[in-house]
Amino acid sequence: QVQLVESGGGLVQPGGSLRLSCAASGFTFSSYTMSWYRQAPGKERELVAAITSTGGSTNYADSVKGRFTISRDNAKKTVYLQMNSLKPEDTAVYYCNAEIRVGAANIDVWGQGTQVTVSS
Repeated sequence: QVQLVESGGGLVQPGGSLRLSCAASGFTFSSYTMSWYRQAPGKERELVAAITSTGGSTNYADSVKGRFTISRDNAKKTVYLQMNSLKPEDTAVYYCNAEIRVGAANIDVWGQGTQVTVSS
C-alpha cells in the first residue's frame, strides 16, 4: 500500500523551530522527488520545498528560503523539513507529496497532513 505519514507538527512560538518528518512506504522512495506543501486556512495549497531523488538538488518557496531546510534519508525512506525562525504566517497544515509512476500513469500521493501553529 502506497502511503506517506507525516509527523512533528505542533504549537511553537515565533522564532522557534520544528522538524517535520514524512515516512514513505509502498513505493521505491529513492527513485522519486519528494516535496512539502502547506495550506493555510482560506488559502490554496502551496509548494514549500522539494528535493530530488538523490538529494542532490533542492528548491524552496521564496517565503521560506534561508529558514527551512528539506532533506531525506533514502535508507529510512523518510523526508524531513527543518523549520527555523518560524513566523505566524507559517501557520498551516503541512503535507508531504510524491508523484510516482504506477504502470503508465503518474499518481500524486499525499500524506494526511500535520498542523503547524506559530503563535505566542
